[in-house]
Amino acid sequence: MNTDDIQDQLESLTISPINVKLKRLPRLSDYIPDLKSYTNPLQHNTFYHHSDHDGFYISHSDIILRQIVFDFSGNFPSSAPHLAYHHAGPRKEILFDPKQVRAAIVTCGGLCPGLNTVIRELVIGLWELYGVREIFGIKAGYRGFYSGDPMQLDPKLVHNWHKRGGTVLETSREAESAPNGIGLVKLMGRNTGHITLDATLSSCDVDCCLIPEHDFYLEGKGGLFEFLDLRLKENGHAVVVVAEGAGQDIIPRPDSQTQKTDDSGNPVFLDIGVWLKTELKKWWEREHKGELFTIKYIDPTYMIRAVTANATDNLYCTLLAHSAIHGIMAGYTGFVTGPINGNYAYIPMDEVAHAKSPVNTNDHKWAWVRSVTAQPDFLRT
Repeated sequence: MNTDDIQDQLESLTISPINVKLKRLPRLSDYIPDLKSYTNPLQHNTFYHHSDHDGFYISHSDIILRQIVFDFSGNFPSSAPHLAYHHAGPRKEILFDPKQVRAAIVTCGGLCPGLNTVIRELVIGLWELYGVREIFGIKAGYRGFYSGDPMQLDPKLVHNWHKRGGTVLETSREAESAPNGIGLVKLMGRNTGHITLDATLSSCDVDCCLIPEHDFYLEGKGGLFEFLDLRLKENGHAVVVVAEGAGQDIIPRPDSQTQKTDDSGNPVFLDIGVWLKTELKKWWEREHKGELFTIKYIDPTYMIRAVTANATDNLYCTLLAHSAIHGIMAGYTGFVTGPINGNYAYIPMDEVAHAKSPVNTNDHKWAWVRSVTAQPDFLRT
């Protein structure tokens, strides 16, 4: 089909109604009948110029489709349902009286740039947009709900928090010159290797990328040791980047050692970085006894997580925080705010908790990684 034919079809294309499945959120009115509603205070905010017809307010029927790219020459629209989510944003009516609201903010789990921006914008948004005056910060994660006194928060107190790394509220987790030199870097990625993969493609200095989605082995033909031996002979050095969840199946675990969990209930992974460093030293001593060898191990996990947010992070976190406020005040619950196709939506929490987004090792991006590193596919023959 040539370009003119495609253009003709586009001009005459008529799309019949599509089958949409809305990922519905729980709402307070589902559990408490006859809830009183209140006019959104934004209606009287002089900073906002809006009317009933200018699209300022989001209706409960506004949705965002998960998939927006279709092949119109095929079976479109298909009979299969197209997933959709509630559009994030302010509603004209809310289910909380701002004068009666007591809000608590807590940060849990690991750090990431922008946490303090989220806290700041939640406080300012609740205070300035909705008139909430009782806002508390819970310190040191969920434990802070029962083991400490909450902080009273207001816009003046949090004014400069976005310029700081880490989380002011604290969390339960804080915490080529060398001959034959190997740089071993462990990055975040418990179940997926997206960060490790993107770091590999961004730096163009990585010789081997190890991720949870792709098994690897050390000894024998086509193994990691054989590859690194060749790379050291060629270049004198090599860089290996490994995701923290990679190689869990090849690290020896005593039969008596059970799978432990952290304070958040996540499985505690065996340390692939420390183990791999030890195995590399053993291999070199066994195969190249007496030859110089240097291995530099770097685990920058919390150095990365605790940096100050940049401009893009700050804007993103501000939009997340404000969208969350609007959804909560509208009575929605059990959701996470997130971007879908350039718009912000409310995603059911259970979908986020159970959904995984693994690296597809059959697509072009993983092939790109292997073309950059020239590493083996680690498939035993």
